Order: sequence, then C-alpha cells, then structure tokens
Amino acid sequence: MSKPIITDEIELRVRYAETDQMGIVYYGNYAQYFEVGRVEWLRKFGISYKSMEEQGVLLPVVSLNVKFKKSARYDDVVKVKTQLVKMPSATIEFDYEITNEAGEILTLGNTVLVFMDVSKNRPTRCPKYLLDKLQDYSFKNFNSTP
Repeated sequence: MSKPIITDEIELRVRYAETDQMGIVYYGNYAQYFEVGRVEWLRKFGISYKSMEEQGVLLPVVSLNVKFKKSARYDDVVKVKTQLVKMPSATIEFDYEITNEAGEILTLGNTVLVFMDVSKNRPTRCPKYLLDKLQDYSFKNFNSTP
C-alpha cells in the first residue's frame, strides 16, 4: 500500500522579483507560495485546478492567515509544506509551513477555500471524485467533524 498523501512538500528558490529593496521576500508573495503548495498537493491526487474549472468548479480563497517568524531572502531555497486540515465539505482548508534550508520555520499559514459552482455562482459541496480519492487515505490525525 502506498504512503498516504496527507502532507506534501515542495522546494522553491526565491526569485529577485519576489523581494523588496532589502532582498527580503515581500510579504504578499507568501500567499503565492501557499498557492503553489496547494496546487501541487492536489496534483498528487491527479487533480488540477484547470480540470476542476473545466468541470465548472472554482476554488476562491475565503480566508488567509499568515504568521511571519523569520525572513526569506533572495536566492534562498525554501520548503513549502502543505497539509489538509480536515476532510473537505463545501470548503477545503490547508495549513502551511515554510522553512529555510537550515530547517528554521520562516512562515506559518492557513487558507480556507470554498468550492464554487460556476453556473450557479454559489458554493457547492466538494466534488465526489476528490472525496473518493481522499477516502483511501488515513485522516486519523485530522480534526474531522463527525
């Protein structure tokens, strides 16, 4: 049996355009790092934002929380760890941890996204195909609702 894909990690190199005049990552770019993390997390399940959109489901962010601990700088390699908080319903929630090459925590974050039916312009339940893929994995450490 394959290892559960509850958490995914990717590495990114900080580009010059992502920094301010002091060579420190501009705070607004962390939301983009989180997006890269969750897009790749979904991709591990064979699901892409593009395919969801083609099926009439969008995932707008409805909540973003960020806690900055240390600065990332130009040319640093950072690791973005993305974890599903609980089984999705009409929303899907992720926690993030960004660390540097020394393993120091730079940033912690959380996003909540809502599944949106494009044709109705209203929230909808998580697509069944995503829930089916997630059912195969162990979520015993999650704060799932009964």
